[in-house]
Amino acid sequence: MSQIDPKTQTELEAAAFRRLTKHLRERPQVHNIDLMNLAGFCRNCLSNWLKDAADERGLNLDKETLRTHVYGMPYEEWKQQHQKPASDDQLKAFAQSPAGQHKA
Repeated sequence: MSQIDPKTQTELEAAAFRRLTKHLRERPQVHNIDLMNLAGFCRNCLSNWLKDAADERGLNLDKETLRTHVYGMPYEEWKQQHQKPASDDQLKAFAQSPAGQHKA
């Protein structure tokens, strides 16, 4: 991507992010713990990364606003509608994964 200007690169990256969040909103059956176990990130990570980016720019955006942006609805509402308790196998896989061993 070195042949394009930084503004265009940012626009392309932003478009990819919007498409990723849309893709995840359309697939609530894909649970965060499964994303964490397979990919090392989940919807909450995306909202945390947005928060980090906002903080770096001195923007006062709260975590719940950013979670709502990523989930397409308030996080608690999404959890009630879509999140099931993690199975023992999911929890075991998470504990053994690099994501589960990472202490933020």
